[in-house]
Amino acid sequence: MPRKVQRTNPISIRLTESEKLDWELKAHTAGLTISQLAREAMGKVRVTNISDRAIQIERTRQIAKIGNNLNQIARWANTYKHTAEAVEVVTHLIAIEQALLALDSTKGRE
Repeated sequence: MPRKVQRTNPISIRLTESEKLDWELKAHTAGLTISQLAREAMGKVRVTNISDRAIQIERTRQIAKIGNNLNQIARWANTYKHTAEAVEVVTHLIAIEQALLALDSTKGRE
């Protein structure tokens, strides 16, 4: 039979009355104590450091700039859609879109 873990280190936090009631309701609904609910919730939290957030913000900014440029190119291609150059541009746009989608799908795996 597994030995019961003794939890002897308390943590105190301040809540508003409505926050406390919300936590109590969530714990009761889940069949847990507030302590169990907090431990379970904290186990699911993904912590990122400041430099990770800065990298994510910069990546998002760069992707937005690329998107703006792509929109301008797409507008040009739609204006001149019957020329050979437009067909070539659209082909490149599709390749760029696929690369951006691949980049976006790797974002969640870091």
